[in-house]
Amino acid sequence: MFLHPQELTTDNAIGGGRVALAFEYDGRHFHGWQLQKSGVRSVEAELARAVAQVADHSVDLVCAGRTDAGVHASYQIAHFETSSVRNLRSWVMGINTALPFDIAVHWAGNCVDDFHARFSAIYRRYRYVIYNSPVRPGIQRGQVSWTFRPLDAQCMHNAAQALVGEHDFSSFRAAGCQSRTPVRFLERIKVTRKGQFVVIDVQANAFLHHMVRNIAGALMAVGTGKQPSSWIHDILLAKDRTLAGVTAPPHGLYLVDVGYPEACGLPAAECGPGFLRPWFSQAENRPVAPTHIHPKQKPVQVS
Repeated sequence: MFLHPQELTTDNAIGGGRVALAFEYDGRHFHGWQLQKSGVRSVEAELARAVAQVADHSVDLVCAGRTDAGVHASYQIAHFETSSVRNLRSWVMGINTALPFDIAVHWAGNCVDDFHARFSAIYRRYRYVIYNSPVRPGIQRGQVSWTFRPLDAQCMHNAAQALVGEHDFSSFRAAGCQSRTPVRFLERIKVTRKGQFVVIDVQANAFLHHMVRNIAGALMAVGTGKQPSSWIHDILLAKDRTLAGVTAPPHGLYLVDVGYPEACGLPAAECGPGFLRPWFSQAENRPVAPTHIHPKQKPVQVS
């Protein structure tokens, strides 16, 4: 999960203020991050319950980005306030003991009073993983998307470059998106083939609701030859969601990195998911510093 393994030490004191957590989860059996009505599983509810057991009081969690039902995270950040003080090992091992097996906390640490898991973030990075084979996956069902139609990854990559930069992404936002503006700065997007897998790697200052999945769905239409490469540019300019095609399934999507200013002191991610890491170089798995940072981040909902 991290570029360097984190030693779970007992010789430090964490707490007595704002604490940050770095964690991962398999989203298949969750109805997203956000707390839901009684009886509906959410990552927030499970994690808050486990943290409360270690802290000995209830907590309110704030995460870097609210993922949808079925979406995974190999690197997610949240913060909470606590009066309790524990060492690193006690926080991490104690929380994990109280968690279900599809969530795991890897790190906990003190953070400055004005740190905010959501608003302090300067970029988010996602990977969308497509299994491209005539036969559907068995073992990785629920962990990847699938299409039996052959995909031209290079054609998808070339078409995707029209999205780089600051644009109005109305054509790629969900109808129920609550963001006050559809404008986002997409830092980079890369589409590569690794054997039978096609991976869309995308980084932006923030994302609109369903934005990554809508981009993935449009690029898959280009990759199968259903649409020409120029179509991505055309629908971006149209600012009309009805023209952009289907939304790709959630289970191929992973939040793999959230970037913060170095002064925040959070550990750097090694971008996942884990089964992909050996297929990419160290440089490709490392965080990529943004070249464009908005001076004021607005509250956003991410895909």
